[in-house]
Order: sequence, then C-alpha cells, then structure tokens
Amino acid sequence: MTATRASVARAPVVIHVGTSGWSYPSWKPDFYPADAKPEDFLRFYAERFDTVELNTTGYRLPSEEQFRRWAETPAGFRFAVKMPQRALRSLSTFEERVRALGDRLGVVRVVVESPRDDGLLALLLGSADPEIRYALDLRDPTWDGVDVAPAVRVNDEQAEPFVYLRFRDPPYDEKALRDLAARIRPLVDEGRDVYAYFRHEEEPTAPQYALRLLELLA
Repeated sequence: MTATRASVARAPVVIHVGTSGWSYPSWKPDFYPADAKPEDFLRFYAERFDTVELNTTGYRLPSEEQFRRWAETPAGFRFAVKMPQRALRSLSTFEERVRALGDRLGVVRVVVESPRDDGLLALLLGSADPEIRYALDLRDPTWDGVDVAPAVRVNDEQAEPFVYLRFRDPPYDEKALRDLAARIRPLVDEGRDVYAYFRHEEEPTAPQYALRLLELLA
C-alpha cells in the first residue's frame, strides 16, 4: 500500500519526504500521466508528497506572484527553498519574497561554496528572520565543526529542532531504503521534524524512492 500525505500526517512528529524538484517531463508516463501538462506537474506531485526542494530560486529569484502561485498547493505542503550565497547581499529582499509562500514555507537551504568565513556566518545569523528555518549546505571542508545555531547543517542527524537530509547517491535498493528508514526513526522518536529529499534523475527513480521510504516510515 502506497503511503499518502494523510498517512504521514498521523505520525507523532512532522516527516516530510520528497524530491529535489518536480518539473521533469521525463517523469512521464511512469510518475506523471502521459497527457499531463508541465503547468499541472506540481498539482500531481502534491497528490503524492507533502514537500519538495525548490531549486529554481538558487539561480533566479522569482516574483512574489510566482511564490503565491506555488502557495496554492494543499494545506500541509512545504517547500524547501534554495538560497545561493550571493543572496546574502539582499537577504531582506529574498526573505520578503519567500514569505509569500505563507505556511507553505518549510525551510530555506543556503548553499555556501566558499571556505569558512566567520563574518559571512555572522551576517546570515544576525540578519535572518528568526521565524524562518534555515539549513546551511556548507560545501567546503573548512566549515567542519563550526557551530551554526540557530540554523542547522544539511545532513546533520544530530541537529535540533529539525533535521534536513539530502540523499544524493542513487541507486537505492530495498536494503538501502530500509537503512535510511532505520536512521530516520530515532530522529522521529526524539521528537525532531525531518525534511528529506532524493536527488532528481531523468528516470522517475527519485519519487519511487521517496514513496517507498514513506511506506517504511508509516
């Protein structure tokens, strides 16, 4: 039996599992209907999942109107919005736009490619809206061990009050998916919200993995 958003909502804490993006014509006809139009992809996607990584924002900041259109997803749906490091120069503008998602805004993921810069971190943590959840995707190893609270690190399973996981190494067979579920269950038992996303591939493997993981966690 396939897990649904409703079954996940009955979990003791919030478990959001989805994919990195949704706008992929190559996912037809195995995930999207063969006759589905691109403008309908998100609607079909939101019938199966309650979260998605919004990656287009990492390349160009959409209009407030576009964010409001995305916010027309079902109640309980959450976007994880990608923010590039350069957006720190106009953080207030970025936050103003993403707030147009209303309660559909789950997490802002900040991608930082550069080496450790304590001034950059202080700028972000000192300027960010404390009502917005931030997950820092720190790509350079010089950031290892740096305290980023009240934000969290991507893929830090010790993070609180929520954990942000990105699964980037397909393929995932049944054993690998069961192992992921076994890693996530203790986080749930400890009362921490979980956001987890599988990497997009041309074939609709990411939604298949995500659906199976939801079944294992249900």
